[in-house]
Amino acid sequence: MKTKIYTIDGKQEKEIILPNCFNETIREDLIQKIIEAKKVWQPYAPSPVAGNQNSASGKLIHQRKVWKSQYGRGMSRIPRKQMSRRGSQFHWVGATVPNTRGGRRAHVPKVVSMIGLARVNKKELKLALMSALSATVSAKWVIKRYERLKDEKITNLPLVVESKITTLKSKEVLSGLKKILGEKLYGIAIQKKTIRKGIGKLRGRKYKNNAGMLLVVGNEEKLKITAFDVQKANKLGVNDLANGGVGRLTVYTETAIKDLGAKLK
Repeated sequence: MKTKIYTIDGKQEKEIILPNCFNETIREDLIQKIIEAKKVWQPYAPSPVAGNQNSASGKLIHQRKVWKSQYGRGMSRIPRKQMSRRGSQFHWVGATVPNTRGGRRAHVPKVVSMIGLARVNKKELKLALMSALSATVSAKWVIKRYERLKDEKITNLPLVVESKITTLKSKEVLSGLKKILGEKLYGIAIQKKTIRKGIGKLRGRKYKNNAGMLLVVGNEEKLKITAFDVQKANKLGVNDLANGGVGRLTVYTETAIKDLGAKLK
């Protein structure tokens, strides 16, 4: 599959052949499986020693004729900590077990159960990444992803720009992208932060923003900008390309195309 490279001025320059990783059959089910598996669940649990930081030393002895026992006192058999003593008389308070004041919780969440919830085969992961890449160069999938493009026609995909874009300042990058993408796609490309409507803004989610465009750069290239997401080719994943739907608006640099071709042979 051949495609033309855009210059910063929005003109089409030379042609390059896209690697085979951009011609894969788009497996939406496989992409969704990987996204689900990659979801991060923040492990949480109380302190391992919570409720055990006292002098209670397990169950007290419940036998006859044993000093410091619970025998004959009409006491329940729970761990106790010693508060005071007068001879062989003790003032004990229940501790440690869940039904006592200051005791540990019963059936607490455990960190071990929250780590490594899902695993993915390497071949499936590679196939899903190639499927997600193929969706970004397909006008059909990009239009399906964005409601604003429902009745539009996109003819300039795939979007590949010269690597010079990574050496420019933010203002120059944005003006160049506006020429390359056009007015309609440029409106989708830039991330916009808005105040949420309704009661949600009082519950820790005051702002919401769109995903915006993704710019994929080469392994050795850098670009610092806040208007959209930037990812290196060697760190590119399914979550970057398809989180929220297959066919994210994605622009590649010429070097990124070469690096992706070498990575996904």
